[in-house]
Amino acid sequence: MSTKINVQILNAFAENGKGGNPAGVVLNADKLTNKNKLEIAKQVGLSETAFVSESKTEDFKLDFFTPTKQIAHCGHATIATFSYLKQIGILKKNSSSKETIDGKRKIEMIKDLAFMEQLKPSYTNVNNKKDLILKSLGIKQEELLSNAPIELVNTGNSFILIPVKNETILKNVTPDFKLINDISETFNLIGYYVFTTNTNDSKYDATARMFGPRYGIQEEAGTGMAAGPLGGYLYDILNIKKNSFNIQQGKFMKIPSPSLIIVNLEIEKENIKAIMAGGKGILDKKIEVIVE
Repeated sequence: MSTKINVQILNAFAENGKGGNPAGVVLNADKLTNKNKLEIAKQVGLSETAFVSESKTEDFKLDFFTPTKQIAHCGHATIATFSYLKQIGILKKNSSSKETIDGKRKIEMIKDLAFMEQLKPSYTNVNNKKDLILKSLGIKQEELLSNAPIELVNTGNSFILIPVKNETILKNVTPDFKLINDISETFNLIGYYVFTTNTNDSKYDATARMFGPRYGIQEEAGTGMAAGPLGGYLYDILNIKKNSFNIQQGKFMKIPSPSLIIVNLEIEKENIKAIMAGGKGILDKKIEVIVE
């Protein structure tokens, strides 16, 4: 017996009502199996779809699926979900929470912006794979930002962060998706976050690109779970002692979709205690998919 499922498509991390990263949101997903959810995510065809159901411990339970597999956390789909719940009146307060397969996380609303809690960052040196990482992006050693190591950073999901000198280099990277996929498998990554702090607009602290072929994502317009690690990297590794960073993403995609991700750091005795990454979600359209 087939069932119609309503899916809301929201653009998360939209800036001034434009751009952003589209995510699917399915409400009242309690009766859907993981097989159903994967099938829906495949039909929706976006990098991630969030499924919202009841939680016994938190305000909501969220499960995230890419078109190929389940994922523990997703920043932009979380932002899309909580922005939408606020807009339709289901979420009435400014502090909330989500249950995921990897534990619970706090959610904070600031007006119409949703912020998701991430863990304090952990860092892993990946210098032994540096040459291979550079090869997978078609960049040279001299194009890397000086005194800024390539690092694996985890705040709930793992990304390798690659700092380059300027936006021209960032724009011209040539990703080898098979090689990126192989390296991502080796380190159990969501993907790469290639960035520069030398932006052409001073309102941004960094401009970034995310490649996640292991999860069926060639390039993504806004990745909250990668921007959080970047905020930690800027503070801890590059010693930029700010409590808040504006991260731009999506500018250099084949079809540009500029996104703004705001990363707020909770600092205690000069150490990061927690990270909140967020932005705005704007409803784009509603679609129906069929599951058997």
